[in-house]
Parts: sequence; C-alpha cells; structure tokens
Amino acid sequence: MSNKIKHSGIIESINATAMRVRIVQSSACSRCSAASHCSASESKEKIIEVFQPAGNHRVGDEVVLVASNAVGARAVVLGFGLPFVIMVVAVWLLSRITNSEPLAALGGIGCLVPYYALLFLLRDKLRQTLSFSIEDE
Repeated sequence: MSNKIKHSGIIESINATAMRVRIVQSSACSRCSAASHCSASESKEKIIEVFQPAGNHRVGDEVVLVASNAVGARAVVLGFGLPFVIMVVAVWLLSRITNSEPLAALGGIGCLVPYYALLFLLRDKLRQTLSFSIEDE
C-alpha cells in the first residue's frame, strides 16, 4: 500500500508564491456501479494551494498532487483529535469544579476558541508542514 495521498487536478492559477489547483474530491462509493442511483455518493470540487515554484507548469496543465500519509494524519490530529481531547478534559474538569453540567459544557466549547485562534495565528507555519506538492513525472 502506498504511503502517499494523491489527487489529480488542473492548475487554475499561478502567482509568485503559490499555484491553485482544482481537484474533484469524491466519496469512496462514487465509483460504485449503483452510484448514479444512490444519494450517498457525492463529489465536490476543491481548490488546493500548492506552495512551490511553478517551474514549467502552466495554467490548465493536469498535475498530480501528493502528500505523505503523515501529513494527513497530522492534519486530522490538529483539526479533530487534539480539540476533542481538550474539550473532554475541560468538560471533565469544569464538571468536577462547578458541579454544573451546562456550565461545564459551555466551558468545554469555549476552550476551543483559543485553540483555533492559536491555529489561525500559526497558519503560515502550519502551511509549510501541512501541504501538498506536485508530483514530478
């Protein structure tokens, strides 16, 4: 099994710092023979920014975006895993301290505001470590 995440896409635009690549992201069941008759299959177009020099790539070129599975795992942990742990710990602590479930629930949700604000402030640093690149053919 490959240790890379790959998506085919088309370059939409190129500027001095990044290329914007349009990919079609589809659910796993969209390849099923019954997908056209089923409401569970879906596909969405997404724009991915690739922060690498354009080189000989031009707008309209078909490219393959790659990222390691470690990058995907890190993104999932930062986006979902760590916030979940923070919220559960905050709810547990606040319910012990205040003996009020509504206050503990609000505090658990409220503790995510500084976490996501910190992610927002660190977005440039995270962009360097959590990014796709274009596969050389």
